[in-house]
Amino acid sequence: MSAASDYLEDKLLDHVLGNTAFTQPSAVYVGLHTGSPGDADDGANEISGNGYARQSASFAASSSGSCSTDATITFPAATGTWGTISHVSLYDASSAGNLLFHGAVTTSKTIESGDTFQISSGNLTITLA
Repeated sequence: MSAASDYLEDKLLDHVLGNTAFTQPSAVYVGLHTGSPGDADDGANEISGNGYARQSASFAASSSGSCSTDATITFPAATGTWGTISHVSLYDASSAGNLLFHGAVTTSKTIESGDTFQISSGNLTITLA
């Protein structure tokens, strides 16, 4: 995952160039999507209902311009169909909030009632290039 949102790009530029300080989020949350949320986060593709909820994520320290999750992220069992997960994202809140990063998954996964979606430790990587 390497696409930064428009929101994050502006915050980082202002912070680094001395215009406005950026306060880091107290937590970051993984969202699941059936299509790309895009840099502007139109919100149309995030899963909703049927037991879906964003899940918190933690990351190891960055190295060589990237960092990866340091724990497995498990979403609750779906209570109905979520559709085909094709993209993941990071937000600064468990609901609403600001999109930080987004990207496509390696292999799309259709989630039916009773299924869970899991991201193994180290398998969600953020890269700045």
